[in-house]
Amino acid sequence: MSLARLISRGQAGLTAFEVTVEVHLAGGLPGFAITGLPTAAVRESRDRVRAALHTSGLPVPPSKITAHLGPADVRKDGGRFDLAIALGVVKADKKLNWKVDDIEFIGELALGGELRPVTGALPAVLAARAARRRVILPAGNTDEAALVEDAEVYRASHLKEVIEFLHGNSRLQRIEPRKPPRKRLSAADLSEVRGHAAAKRALTVAAAGGHNLLMVGPPGSGKSMLAERLRGLIPPLDWEDALGVASIASVAGERSALANGIDPPFRAPHHTTSAQALVGGGARPRPGEVSLAHRGVLFLDELPEFNRMALEALREPMESGVVRISRVREQISFPAEFQLVAAMNPCPCGYLGDGTDRCRCSLTRLQQYQGRVSGPLLDRFDLHIEVPQVSFAELASDSGRSESAELGERIAAARERQLARDGCLNAQLEDAAVWRAVPLDRDGLALLKQAVSTWQLSARGTVRVLRTARTIADLGGCEKPEFAHLAEALQMRCLERNR
Repeated sequence: MSLARLISRGQAGLTAFEVTVEVHLAGGLPGFAITGLPTAAVRESRDRVRAALHTSGLPVPPSKITAHLGPADVRKDGGRFDLAIALGVVKADKKLNWKVDDIEFIGELALGGELRPVTGALPAVLAARAARRRVILPAGNTDEAALVEDAEVYRASHLKEVIEFLHGNSRLQRIEPRKPPRKRLSAADLSEVRGHAAAKRALTVAAAGGHNLLMVGPPGSGKSMLAERLRGLIPPLDWEDALGVASIASVAGERSALANGIDPPFRAPHHTTSAQALVGGGARPRPGEVSLAHRGVLFLDELPEFNRMALEALREPMESGVVRISRVREQISFPAEFQLVAAMNPCPCGYLGDGTDRCRCSLTRLQQYQGRVSGPLLDRFDLHIEVPQVSFAELASDSGRSESAELGERIAAARERQLARDGCLNAQLEDAAVWRAVPLDRDGLALLKQAVSTWQLSARGTVRVLRTARTIADLGGCEKPEFAHLAEALQMRCLERNR
């Protein structure tokens, strides 16, 4: 009879909670049981561990083996506990005096004893650093672990390497912290979009204040090109934000996203995306597109073609900046502070109002098409602009200079003013703070009152107009918004203006 204790990490959302792995060997009929609310993937660990030990020259002892994963009332999922369980079996069987109290073991075992990478390694390393423990990870998680400074993390490729390390017969390679370079990845320049001066202005305002933007125009007018260039206008992330974005990608298993470094994420899901894939959830709750776009841009092309339920699910995270997923045994939250950019055609065929007679859509078809996007969702867009077809003269012109770099400097300066004044971007201002930040004179109040009355603006829409006016003033370096700033903000509400 013997007992071994080791430490590992479970995953619940972005939280990497500590798990104590206890392995007990007793007499009786041989067997292998895993307790502690394991999922099917964890229960299968006994077969992986048995095969990995056997192929590593360490057969499982013919004893009654019980592996308990504590705390017992928290669900455990995945193969991340394989390494700790296998080491526990060896330690208990051989009665080894390994010093493992300050080490956390995380890794899935292949049947040949190789260590496979796990999801959520980055949050686990951050939690282990906070607990002042060392971590042993699969070599496949090296890039994630290298993002964490002041963490003592070692990489291993095989179970035998870890055993030899604990015996003191060899050393594991320590992962050296390595931040990505402080330079942006190559991004498409705004000058590549010919014409569209008004749309580029709206894109600049949206980038400066973090505003949600809806573009309406015929197919091929340049809506997608404009949206893709928004990423290059947004200032790079600071390191803490970049680490948070990388943690979400790590939990989602998208290690390729870690290569983006300090670039804000840009997500463009297909219109067939389900509600769970868009906002998160599932049997194993995982972050959705809105969380993967945290601190960046979520672009929805062909907005009316998305599932109605999926679009309606966006409304709450657009306001709160967080997605809360509730299950019977757990509640998980994912951050979702994203900037929504969407594009749609003006009608089912796409050619309404393009200056030709190509559109053959009936009024009924038009109403059905536009009704696919609800009024409450449209009301959450700060800006909605028309993107018409450009003329051949504009299409053939070339400014010959970069626009994104110049505009990026102005946008960064405007954001600095907002953060210094209010501690957040204008799009995130609370309603009460908006009226203080946008003190209107008599003419401004009269113009706003007329717009509210004529266009039947909601209270939310009115506040969003004021936020946009504040951003336009910040772009111009003005202390307070003027009449012209408010007028321009109202011009960027084409859906109400064209009613």
